[in-house]
Amino acid sequence: MRSEKVVSMPNATPEPQRATGVCEDHGQFTQQVSVIFGKEFKTGCPECSRIRKHEEAARAEAQEAQALRMRMAEKLGAALIPKRFAGKTFAGYIPDTPEQQKALNTCIRYAAEFKQIAAAGRCLLLLGKPGTGKTHLSVAIANEIMSKSSDTAVYRTIGSVLQAIRATYDHSGDQSESKILASLISPSLLILDEIGVSKEKPSDFELTTLFAIINGRYEELRPTVIVSNLDAKALPNAIGDRCADRLREGGVIVIPFEWESQRGKEGF
Repeated sequence: MRSEKVVSMPNATPEPQRATGVCEDHGQFTQQVSVIFGKEFKTGCPECSRIRKHEEAARAEAQEAQALRMRMAEKLGAALIPKRFAGKTFAGYIPDTPEQQKALNTCIRYAAEFKQIAAAGRCLLLLGKPGTGKTHLSVAIANEIMSKSSDTAVYRTIGSVLQAIRATYDHSGDQSESKILASLISPSLLILDEIGVSKEKPSDFELTTLFAIINGRYEELRPTVIVSNLDAKALPNAIGDRCADRLREGGVIVIPFEWESQRGKEGF
């Protein structure tokens, strides 16, 4: 049997040696000195390294915060929330009664569980007397989900929607009807406010437009929040039975606002 001679190769990367380095800012420190392929490498001041890493992390955090603020600003701009309601939050809604607390809790839960809500296309109806905080809570939901996720939300009154679509007929607007409808169907959440404000019977145009929006979102499994001064019994007359039927599917959540107007009071 032939024997083979084992040749020991010199270590190309010997263990680093310790030495004492001097930093102009932090004084002496223990450094490692390595010689690799005849070239000497020395470690720097650990305190300088720690400070540099901290500054880099702070810059990255500041850049991410700035990017987050910009994304949020873009979301809020696209949401079309009126200035009066733009800053509304759950914390700013101060309940005085058990009914108000229940309404607040339900809206908080709706926002917290929005991922599951969106998967089911589950709608929310805030119905009842004017000045009771319905718009406040609906916008708080929108602000909450936009600040804590990539979801988008849009707030519109039905009057502004109808006006925008009418403007396309005489070419006084810069959008087409299809683009307007798409902008209401595509967001993760749509808030439609001031449903049934007029005491008159809704026109065919209003009913057709409402159905196009609600049915479009229904088909895409996208939840809608309806805000109205009407109660649950009167709402179908204002939006049509077909819209009411689509809102119910998936387990609609209805919150009645039966207390007196709180406008002018803190928390509303």
